[in-house]
Amino acid sequence: MSKYDLPYADWLKGVKERIRIARLKVAHAANKELLLFYWDLGEMMNELATAAHWGNNWIQDLSKDLRDEFPDMEGFSKTNLYNIKRLYQFYKGDEFFHQVGGKIPWRHHVEIFTKSQSLQEAHFYITETIENAWSRDVLALQIKSQLYSRQGKSISNFSKTLPDPLSDLAQQTLKDPYIFDFLSMTKPYHEKDIERQLVTHITKFLLELGKGFAFVGQQYHLHVGETDYYLDLLFYHIKLRCYVVIELKNTKFLPEYAGKLNFYLSAVDSLVKSETDQPTIGILLCRDKNSVETEFALRDINKPMGVSEFQLTEILPDNLKSSLPSVEEIEEELKKLT
Repeated sequence: MSKYDLPYADWLKGVKERIRIARLKVAHAANKELLLFYWDLGEMMNELATAAHWGNNWIQDLSKDLRDEFPDMEGFSKTNLYNIKRLYQFYKGDEFFHQVGGKIPWRHHVEIFTKSQSLQEAHFYITETIENAWSRDVLALQIKSQLYSRQGKSISNFSKTLPDPLSDLAQQTLKDPYIFDFLSMTKPYHEKDIERQLVTHITKFLLELGKGFAFVGQQYHLHVGETDYYLDLLFYHIKLRCYVVIELKNTKFLPEYAGKLNFYLSAVDSLVKSETDQPTIGILLCRDKNSVETEFALRDINKPMGVSEFQLTEILPDNLKSSLPSVEEIEEELKKLT
């Protein structure tokens, strides 16, 4: 059968897909060319400003002159010209930027190089933006939460319990601390309330956990021997190809928490994990921890686990409490997820 014998709807679907691909290629090429132009302009501005004595308002004058000459072009405001100059100054001599910089939009770059303290930090956010397809708002949120300084900082035993390179990859999935600033909490905080709100705000929770986490269940039931056990939160990590048990403790870390989590991991490996899955990983989230004590507690644990702190928003003002969802509303939202 000829491809021209296909139903019109199928043919049109193919045409639309080709158009979408073409538009993406055009947009990518245009973005890359825009960044090259900004780089050249930034270099010219930097060199001429160093050699000439034009006073403090020369960028404002340049902005007016360029907008008068090119009224149909955007990007010549005083603020944007200043950022173009900063782009060149920040990435001068940096090969990484020239290799991958064109893959994310200009406004993303402004967000990154104006708030990063080093090239390494900027490289991190560029890479994460590309891999996760972050919008500008999501990128700004990750920078505000200082993701760079938190990523991979959790105390774990992965190097002893997981093979390379899985151990390194697993370590990079953990943060310390985790910041749940999207929760509407008032003191005193209770574990079950925190857990419920994390599930209620599952999209934002997954964003904080990072790429690859898929939600499996809350209070996940396991029957071991003659006893019923309930895991606080169970996830599956698509990239690591393993289950991830998250236990929430609204207290300082205690060594016995590691022992109980080790038991849960053994149970999941025996009752849930398939032969093709990697060993189950545990993440213990607590309000505080002593690093030495935590390292001692994990030293002889034979299951892979990490311990991180988590932070919540401070107590809300009284005039905002009325806008919080009731217990009934939260329970109704949980029913929608089950």
